[in-house]
Amino acid sequence: MKKVLTLLGVAMMLLLTVSAARAQKFKVLEGDMKALKSITALKMEYVYSPMGVGKFDEEAAYLNKKVKEYNDKESGKGDRWKKAWVEDRKKRFEPAFEELFNKHADAQVGPKGTYKMIMHTTFTEPGYNVVVHRKNASIDAVFTILDAGGKVLAKIQMSGAPGRTYGGYDYDTGERIEESYAMAGKALAKKYFSK
Repeated sequence: MKKVLTLLGVAMMLLLTVSAARAQKFKVLEGDMKALKSITALKMEYVYSPMGVGKFDEEAAYLNKKVKEYNDKESGKGDRWKKAWVEDRKKRFEPAFEELFNKHADAQVGPKGTYKMIMHTTFTEPGYNVVVHRKNASIDAVFTILDAGGKVLAKIQMSGAPGRTYGGYDYDTGERIEESYAMAGKALAKKYFSK
């Protein structure tokens, strides 16, 4: 019985991993994707504006609403939340993207790249987890790859990079969104930057 439950658990994890890897969609907006496979090093730049968040077309409207809600519940909580929202980009999202991109790509992200990739996050669904009900996070982004002279080699649109953790203990917004960036890095690397 123990073996059956273990096998069932492993099968479920594999199913979730496969479905997560297929969840995001890519669309080539311009460029030659074959040229990307020869790139060995990339510098990264991250852009977060303009960006829609949840039901809001503009991030500022979302932030204003959440800050007010949290500050109404507890003085200063909204201000701390907003600070973490912005700081999570450098502390969590960008490292998560780069870690899985570097793990799955032939090219490596680092300071010495001759090529540059700009990741413009155009939409963030922060999701939620309130124990009895949840919605997974996701992000949409446009990746622009430039050569050393600044010429656009490729532009790729990605939609729906999922952010979820196994076990359902992702009550922190940053944790869910961090997983979206990790999945985006992995999927982009496998699709366009590995031979």
